[in-house]
Amino acid sequence: MKKGLILYKSKYGATKKYVIMLKEELKEKFECDIYEIGDFKETTLKSYEWIVYAGGIYASGIAGLNVLRKKCKQLKDKKTAIFCVGASPYNEKAFYELKAHNLKEDLKDIPIFYGRGAWDESKMTWKDRTLCKMLQKVIAKKDPASCEPWMQALLGSVGQTCDWTDQKYLLPVLEYILKN
Repeated sequence: MKKGLILYKSKYGATKKYVIMLKEELKEKFECDIYEIGDFKETTLKSYEWIVYAGGIYASGIAGLNVLRKKCKQLKDKKTAIFCVGASPYNEKAFYELKAHNLKEDLKDIPIFYGRGAWDESKMTWKDRTLCKMLQKVIAKKDPASCEPWMQALLGSVGQTCDWTDQKYLLPVLEYILKN
């Protein structure tokens, strides 16, 4: 059976949830190994046909991507994709900016996909919760008509617990992996 590797960095659990769903979707066609990126030993990279890296989006950065970047030379012969997870609804402009900010030089040719994650202030670190509250206060002062979709989503999530994870977000990644 062909082997695939799913590496991930999940701070609050939504990314890990997607990783488990992805493995479940692929179990009939591939043997999939899952590693939190900090636990992965790169000496075993050669045994995988494809690799998916999944990471949450925090302050326009994809968590753990710097570790993937260090392994980039070993990925050249592998079918590789990035799946990023954020709390905002998908927005083409924001996704383009995210891609431009994160996928430079060595990672620029790797396909990237997006899945909407979750929001639960009770699980956030004090620092993350404080930064989000500060940002929410700044955005709340803006004219609602001038707010971008991510800003509206942030304001709409205040005090809420939301889980937007959905297998539909994995469909493009699955299609990419299964394509010859």
